[in-house]
This record gives sequence, structure tokens and C-alpha cells, in this order.
Amino acid sequence: MNVRGTATMHRRRTSLVVGLTGLTLLLTGCVSGTPLDTLQPEGPAARTIQNLVTPVFAVAAVVFVLVEGAVVYILWRYRRRPDEPDDAAPEQVHGNTRLEVGWTILPAVILAPIAVFTVATIFTLEQRDDDAIRIDVRGAQWWWEFSYDVDGDGENDIVTAAEMVIPAGRQVDLSISSYDVIHSFWIPRLNGKRDAVPGRLSTLSMEADEPGYYWGQCTEFCGLSHANMRMRVVALPPDEYEQWVQTQLQPAPEPQTAAEQRGRAVFIGNCASCHQMNGVNEVANVPLVAGVAPNLTHFASRNAYAGGIFELYNDDGSVNRGQLEAWIRNAPAEKPAYAQGQRGMPALGLTEAQIDDVVEYLLSTADGPVWTGPRND
Repeated sequence: MNVRGTATMHRRRTSLVVGLTGLTLLLTGCVSGTPLDTLQPEGPAARTIQNLVTPVFAVAAVVFVLVEGAVVYILWRYRRRPDEPDDAAPEQVHGNTRLEVGWTILPAVILAPIAVFTVATIFTLEQRDDDAIRIDVRGAQWWWEFSYDVDGDGENDIVTAAEMVIPAGRQVDLSISSYDVIHSFWIPRLNGKRDAVPGRLSTLSMEADEPGYYWGQCTEFCGLSHANMRMRVVALPPDEYEQWVQTQLQPAPEPQTAAEQRGRAVFIGNCASCHQMNGVNEVANVPLVAGVAPNLTHFASRNAYAGGIFELYNDDGSVNRGQLEAWIRNAPAEKPAYAQGQRGMPALGLTEAQIDDVVEYLLSTADGPVWTGPRND
């Protein structure tokens, strides 16, 4: 094959690779079932961000087309001609004052209004409502804790994990921190990201337009199980939210069946030194010695557990009992990084009968999940 044929084949191969790459990128934008989609705002803060992003993206697209067009034109217009000598140098424009001033002033003119609108958006996002609900958010390897001071006395009255329950149509002010390493809290359809830093409080406000289920994800690498550190926001109608608050303020219900009673005994003997169960730890006089672990007082009212990676209930409302039993049986085998000796729930060595009893007890802590509607995905 001659040199011209080899060059032609190389160009065709390059064109094919570029075309397939572009097609792949185009198809990724058509995927469905994306609960972390930032382009579907469902709250005032998320819409405020979207109203800034859309025009900025449009300006960036115009600039991209103009710059790439200029690059292509320059490559074609000043390409090397066959009749030019090998050592021919293009005309130099160094010292062209008009050109240099122009490509300095033009970006400044474009960025100045973007900067003004960006600052205005930041101030808008920092506005607070006196009627807002205040929730403390704490990140831990690898799950999220949500604490509510209902009566405003400075003490947390409700502590839950994996799911943050809020009333729809009402602003929620978050104080975000971390128990261990740096995490990042992100519910994309309700607001942007905020880092959770040990020893420092960061603030963030959000509000859901309608009742629903909003997904989130830790976005700061925080260890080997970082990708399995998820969170959800459940927005309830205001009256249902008030009912949820009153239910959560109650201690864990008393076990009714023999299996539930045996399960509580197993819980006290094997779990209560790490997990708080309001009304149980106090009566059994079992102190917490593990430092940080999810509060399980109303465990069965949640849709998820283990950092939000396992669903407690199936789509038909039935309990996903097999997964819950597997988690209690050997948590390190179910969640990455636990098996590497890092922080997390250990394998307790319970018998199958004990596991069944503990599951019965945990499921007795509520009549079902707090939210059974669509999950906005």
C-alpha cells in the first residue's frame, strides 16, 4: 500500500473513532431512571441554581462554537502548502496591540455579567426563613444521621438515619458536619452540594415543592465504601409530617409476640452497646460504647438502611426479609470496606434462630415505611 492509501485509511479510522465517541456521548444523555439528575429541579433552591446554569451554559456554548470555529478556520487557512519550503515559518503577530487588547477585554466583558448574576444567586441561596425547620446532619463512614430539635431546647428529640423526613412546601435549614472524615451532602433536585467537615458547621437550605422521594449521594471520597454512602429526603404533606414527628417522639414499642420478646433480648445483648433504641437502652441500663452508629428506635418506618444501599421494603410493600437477615448475619460481606477492617458493623455470630427473632423485633418498631408513594426516579 502506498503512502497516500495509508494516510487515507488512517483518516477513515480516526473519523470512525471520533464518530463513535460522539454517538456514545449523545446516547448517555438519553438514559432514563436518573434520580440524581441536576437538570430536574423540584425545589426553590434547585430552580435558582438552574436559572443561573441555563444562560451560563448558553453563553459557554456560543463561546465554544466561536472558538472552535476560529481554530478550524486558522488550521485550514494557514495550513502548510505543498509548494512551501519545510522551514517556512508563519507570519508572527506578536506585538499586535489591538489583537492582544481585544482578546483580554472580550472575556472580561462576557464574564462580568455572569459574575454579577452568580453573586446574586449566592445571596439568594443564603436567605433564611424564620419558620424553617432546623435539622442537624452528620456524616459518618458510611451513612448519614439526621437529628431534630423539635421543642427548641437545644437537645435532639428525634435521631434517624439514611432518610431525612421533611414537610413539603416548607424551608428546611441544615447544619452539616461530620463525625470522622470529610463527606459531602448532595440532594441534586433540591439544592447543590455542601461539604461535611469534622469540627465545622456548614449551612444549607432546601425545600421540596411537592411530597415525594428525593435521592442523594455523598460526593466527597471518604473511604473504600464512599459510593455506598447514600441518603434520601422524604417530603411529606404537612399533616403527615406532624404525625411522623409525634410517632418518632415515642420510645420503641413494647414487643408483643414471643419472637419479638426474644429478639429484644438478643438486641440488648448484642446490639444495644452500639445502637440506641430509645426506651430500651435506658431500661436495660446498657451504655453506648461504640461511639457512632444509627439510632434504630423506629427502624421499620424507614425505606432503607446500611447507608441507604438496601431497601427494607419491596415495591409491593412487603419486607425484603432476606436482605435484612443477610445484613444482620454478616454485614462485612454485604457492604464493601467493612471486610477490610474499616469502620462498620461487624459479623455478630448470631444463630439463625436469633437472626429471625431480631428481625421480628426490628420490624415491630413501626407499621410500615413512612412513604409508600412514587420515588421521583
